[in-house]
Amino acid sequence: MSFEPLAYKMRPTTIDEIVGQRNIIGKHTSLYKMIKNGHVPSMLLYGEPGIGKTSIANAIAGTTKIPYIPLNATTAGKKDVEAVVDETRLTGQVILFLDEIHRFNKAQQDYLLPHVERGDIILIGATTENPFHDVNPAIRSRCGQIKQLQRLTASDILELLQRALSDEKKGLGKLSIKITDQQLQNIAGGSNGDARKSLTLLESIVQASKKENDVYIVEDGLIEEMVENVGVYGDKKGTHFYNLLSSLQKSIRGSDVDAALYYLAHLLETGDLVALNRRLLVIAYEDIGLANTALGNNVLAAVTSSERLGLPEARIPLSVAVVEMCLSSKSNSAYKALDQAISDIRNGRVGEIPKHLRDAHYAGAQALGHVGYKYPHDYPIGTFGGWVKQDYLPKELLGTQYYVPKEAGDEKRLAGIHKKLKEFKEQ
Repeated sequence: MSFEPLAYKMRPTTIDEIVGQRNIIGKHTSLYKMIKNGHVPSMLLYGEPGIGKTSIANAIAGTTKIPYIPLNATTAGKKDVEAVVDETRLTGQVILFLDEIHRFNKAQQDYLLPHVERGDIILIGATTENPFHDVNPAIRSRCGQIKQLQRLTASDILELLQRALSDEKKGLGKLSIKITDQQLQNIAGGSNGDARKSLTLLESIVQASKKENDVYIVEDGLIEEMVENVGVYGDKKGTHFYNLLSSLQKSIRGSDVDAALYYLAHLLETGDLVALNRRLLVIAYEDIGLANTALGNNVLAAVTSSERLGLPEARIPLSVAVVEMCLSSKSNSAYKALDQAISDIRNGRVGEIPKHLRDAHYAGAQALGHVGYKYPHDYPIGTFGGWVKQDYLPKELLGTQYYVPKEAGDEKRLAGIHKKLKEFKEQ
C-alpha cells in the first residue's frame, strides 16, 4: 500500500504529460523542441508554490534520461553539492534540480558556477522569489532560460483532476467515486491555480466522503468546507507579498475600488497589519497628496483604529480608508517636486544660500553681511497673509521650478494661489 500523497504520485514523468504552462514548455516552444532533441539548458523556474516547477524538472529528466539529482536548498549543504560533482565524474553529466535556490548563500551558489559553466551540471533552479532579486547574477548569467510560471487556469486544473480520477496506476482510478462535473469544477476553482492544492483537496475530499457499497459519495457541503481559505498565499517576507502590496497601491492609484478591495482582502488574510498599514499611509500622501489634504488624517485614524482593534475587526476601518482613497482626487505633485530637488542636490546642482536668509541671531552676523531679509508678515496681501518679493533660491538656481501643481481636488485652489504668486514675482 502506497502512502505517497496523490500530488506526488501524479507528477508528470515526461514533458508530454505536463498540464498547463504551454507558453513555457508547450509543443510549439523552443524549450520543448530542445529537450526533445536531447539538449537541456540550465534554467531558473520562478513562480508561486504548486504551479509546476518541480513537475517540469522531473518531466525534463524523465524525457532525457540524464541522471537526475533533486536537492532542496533549505536543507542541502556544500557536502550535498560536492556529492553531485562526484556523480558527474562517473556519469559525465547530471541534472541538478535545486529547489528554493534563493536560500543558497553567495558562496554556495558560487561553488556551482564552474560546473554549470562546463556543462557537467545542468542546473534547474526553482524559486518562489524574484530571481533578479535573490539569485546571484553570476548564476543567472549561466542559465540560458529564466522562466516565470503562471498559476494554472481552472481548465488546466480540471484536466488534472479528471486525469487523477481515471488513472488506475498513479491516481484514484481503482476507487469507485461518485462526483459530478460541477463538483470537480468547484474544486478546480477553489484551488486558486495551484495544482498541488487541487490534488490534495481531491484526495482529502474523497477520503472524507461517506462510503456506500464501496462507493465514495462526494457531497457539496464537504467541498465548501475543504476549499475555505485555500486561495491564501503570501510569505510576509516574500516576493508575492510585495506584489500584493504593489497591486493594492496601483489599484488605489487607478481608482479601481473592486480591485483594491480584492488585494486588501488578500493582504488581510496574510495577517501582516504592520506592513499593510505602512503602505496605506504612504499611498495617502504619495497618490492623493495635495488633492485631498484631509485624507492623510483620515487614513492615519483608520490605521490607528485597526492597530487597536486587531484582526478581524481591523478590516472595517481599513475598508473605509481604501474606498475613500480610491474615489478621492489624486495628486503626486508634492513628492515629485521634492524628488526633483533631491536629485539636483545629489547631482551637485547646488549654490550658496543667499546671505539675507542665513541665521542672523548672533553678534557679528551683520558684519558678515547676513542682512536684508524682509519679513513677509509685515507685508499683508489680501486674505493670503503676507508676501514680499525677494529671492530664496541660491542665485545659481534662480528660476528653477520644482513644484508643478495639478488641477485636481483641493489642489486646484492651491494651484490658483501658486499661479498668482508667480505673477507677483514676475512683475
